[in-house]
Order: sequence, then structure tokens, then C-alpha cells
Amino acid sequence: MPDNQKKLFKFWHELKRRKVVAVIISYAAIAFILLQLANLLEESLDLPLWFDKLITILLLIGFPIAIIFSWIFDVSSKGITKTEPESAEKQPVTHFNDAPEKSIIVLPFENISSDPEQEYFSDGLTEEIITDLSYISDLLVISRNSAMTFKGSKKKTSEIAGDVNVRYVLQGSVRKSENNLRINAQLIDANKDTHMWAEKYIGTLDNVFDIQEKVSKSIVEALKIKLNPQEKERISEVNIDNIQAFECYLQARQEIYRFTEDGLVRGIQHIKNGLEIIGENEILYAAMGTAYFFYVDAGIKPGTDYLQKIEECSQKIFHLSPESAHGYFLSGAVHFLRRNLQHAVIDLKKSLEKNPNNPDCLVQLTRIYSSCGQNDAAWKLLDKTLAIDPFNAIAFSLPGYLHLLNGDSEKAREAYHKMYKMDPESPIFGWFYALALIFAKQNEEAFKIIDRFEKIAPQSTYTRYALFLKFSVLGDKEKALEIITPELENVAKAIEYHSRTITWGYALLGEKKKALDWLENTIACGFINYPFLVEIDPFLENIRGEIRFKKLMERVKHEWENFEV
Repeated sequence: MPDNQKKLFKFWHELKRRKVVAVIISYAAIAFILLQLANLLEESLDLPLWFDKLITILLLIGFPIAIIFSWIFDVSSKGITKTEPESAEKQPVTHFNDAPEKSIIVLPFENISSDPEQEYFSDGLTEEIITDLSYISDLLVISRNSAMTFKGSKKKTSEIAGDVNVRYVLQGSVRKSENNLRINAQLIDANKDTHMWAEKYIGTLDNVFDIQEKVSKSIVEALKIKLNPQEKERISEVNIDNIQAFECYLQARQEIYRFTEDGLVRGIQHIKNGLEIIGENEILYAAMGTAYFFYVDAGIKPGTDYLQKIEECSQKIFHLSPESAHGYFLSGAVHFLRRNLQHAVIDLKKSLEKNPNNPDCLVQLTRIYSSCGQNDAAWKLLDKTLAIDPFNAIAFSLPGYLHLLNGDSEKAREAYHKMYKMDPESPIFGWFYALALIFAKQNEEAFKIIDRFEKIAPQSTYTRYALFLKFSVLGDKEKALEIITPELENVAKAIEYHSRTITWGYALLGEKKKALDWLENTIACGFINYPFLVEIDPFLENIRGEIRFKKLMERVKHEWENFEV
């Protein structure tokens, strides 16, 4: 955007922010009414001819005064206050000149039904349209996670587009009353701040699949995107052709993405209800497998039982659809959790070929490349991940992780701090930020965060691992060993970054045999980042001279050098 245009945009934004535009419009309307009234009074009351001229002069004098007053002061329910200059953080983001030409965010459809409980339906419709569009390789689609952060936002579409750096915005509303359905949708070109099209769809719940397809196809036509045969088929495909089962699926998705144990339990039950209604279904099995994956990956329910359940879901999907992107994602997740990282890469890449905008798949693949020391491949994927999911704190943790593995502790601290600010009540984000601070040798600040979570989330496994590392750094062996219970060790056996934490703790405490045992487990979990282990990791100094460590590194180097991206 040229400098002159930027200045005009900024000036126009400031006029609107200070309510000058609103004052001008209101003043003009009131002035017109007063002039008409003055003319009537002059005739009916036989007033002097100069009366209406006096009113006109007073209104002209008052006009600049009103503008100046509105520029300086703000009148609200709090009274009259001076308008403060807008801080840099609040100024509109204007990246439109950098935004990809074929890029879009689908904002959460507003639920305007009389029943607020129907919100799952409007959210579900939003997600389904995002899913349809995400299969288009030539279109960058902001993920469901980031799009949902704008739910209920009063921001203008141009600001939202700037925040996520896209060209187009789809927004709409849903009214659902018993079996009746009314959907409004409009596509906006944020660069020009113009509507490309707006449509109303009226029908019944049975028509929802047709409406969803029409909306997706209208976007494709408006953006002049040429679909390949597979993409055309995917948009036209009805994943669940029974409305009751479809509602079960939407309710399940809403629960699963709460990322809580209770939410996952309820979500799986909704999926089971849907399967009872419709029978075997690819999308329902995909949602169930994802729920089981979250159980294990987040450390909520570690164990082989859930791994087997994920694998069963994957197999059922492949039975229904042999080349399913969902099936390959779950198959890749199983390999990842079973430490078969090379096989995980193959399946996750197949999933991305079929669904290039799947943020969960991008995150998992980036994690694998990072842990395996494939930095160039990891950064390349990370750029795509953050482009489509810029407000997902989990995705935002990945730059911090990569900087940490590269030995740049200050950049890691900055990245993890941004992640932490997204959700400062999360023990997971608190732990990773504290870890980055410890790497940056800012122990005092790190310990403050750990102590805070000891008060607000004492039972969290992340809090307890953080306390173990804190006491290990302090050299307080007695307190450290009190923290690391058999239960925590059992959880860490299957989760690489927890296993690495225990390795660090024992190494710092001088427990070399235990440290090497846990280092071997960490490597078995798939962490083969050879440069980090032999040179960068500051917590392994006590064991690098051990013969067993050197032998382990020979194995790691071989696996690292032969890992195929």
C-alpha cells in the first residue's frame, strides 16, 4: 500500500475512532431539522426575516466547534473524557498488500436463533465450510482454531483480515427453529472493503448440506479458483447424510475442542450416538480418533489402550475410504505415539497432500522434524502452520521450540512469552515459558511462574514436572525426588518432552545412571536431534563424558543422518 494511501487510511480510521464522522452526520441531520423548523416558525409567528439567517449563522459557527470538541473529547456513559491517542498495539493492522491473493478467513457464523443452545450448530456450520475450503490447494484458509478466536468480536472485517493477513472474509448468521433453517452469508474483499456477494438461504435442516456446498462453491467462483477433479468431488461430497447424526457430530466437535477430559468424554459419547443412528462413517471415526489422540498426546490418558483405539478408528476409515486424509492423519499419529517417526512422516505427508490446510497435521509434522534435527524442513512447515493458524497457542509454541533446539535461548524466551500471554492460566504454557526462562538463565523469573502454578494448578502434571526441574536446578535433591513419583515417571515413558525433563533433572542432581536411562528412553521416543544433545543442551554437561552417553550418541548420529524428510 503506497505511503499516501496509508496516511489517508490512518486519518480516516482516526476520524471514525474519535467519532468525528458520527458527529458530522448527526450535526448535518439536526441542522437540517432546525432550519426547516426556523422557516416554519418565521412564517407562522411572523418573525423578522433575519431569524432563519441567524439560525444558519449559528449553525455554521457551531459546526467547527462540534468537530473540534469531538476530536478532543469523548462523550460516553462515563461522562466527558479526553480522547487519548491510540497506542501502537491498538492501531489497525494493514497487511493487505502482503496477504496472499487467494486467502480467506471464515468467521464464526452468528447464532441468531431464540435458543442459545443452538450455538453448536452455527459453530459447526462454520467448521464444515472451513473444512471444505481447506481441501483446495490453491487457497490459504485460516484454521478453525484461529477463526474461533474472533467469535463475538466487534472488530471490523478489515481489521480482522489484517490481523490474520488474508484478502477475503466470509461472515454470516444462522437462524434455526425446529426444522426450519435460515442462513445469511456474505463474502468481503477486505482490500477494497467491498462485498463480493451476499446470499440468503432458506430451507429446512435437510437442506443444510446443499447450502454448505453452495456457499463453498460461491467462494470458489468469486475467487476464480480452478478446482481439480478431486477438489470438486470433495466439496460436493456429503460426509454425513443424516441430519440427526450430523448434529451429534457437531456437538462432538464442540466438546472435543475444549481440550478437557470431561469435554473429550462427552464428545466421544456424541460420536457413539451418531454411529448408532447412521452406522459406519468416515468423519465420525475421524472425530473419535482425534479425541483419543488428544487423550494421549496431552498426557490426559496415556497408555496403549487409547493407542489401539486410534488405530482401530484409522483402520475403519481406510476400510470406508482407502485414500482418506483423515485415515492417514490418524495412522501417522499412531506411528508418532509408537515412536515410529519415519513411518509417521510418510503418512502425515500423504494426509497433507490430500488436505494441505490441516493445522493438526502440520503441527505434528513440524514437531517430528524438530525433534529429529531437521531444522530447514521444520521452519518451512512452520511458516505454513502459522499462516493458517496464527492464533493457536500450540502452533505458536513451535518457534520457541525450534529456537530452543538451536541454542538461541533469548529468541526462544520471546516466542514462548508470546505463547504464554495467549493463555496465562494454562499450566502447559506456563511450564514451557518457565523452561525457556531457565534456558535463558533467568531462573528467578522462571521460579515465580512455577510457584504461581503450584498454587493455581498443583495437580497438573506440567506443574509437577516444572517443580521437579526447579528443585533440580537449585540442587535440592530431597525435594526434587519427592516430586518425581512413579506415576509421573509412568506418564513420561511415552511422552518425549516429559522424558527429557526427567533426564535433565537427574543429570543436574548427579544421578548419572538414572539420567542415562531416561536419556535412552527419550531417544527411543524419537528425539534424535544430534546437534542439540552433543553440543547445545546445557543440562547434560554432567553426563557427556560418560562412555554410555558417547555410545548413545553414535546411535543418535546414525539415525539423525539417515532420517528422510
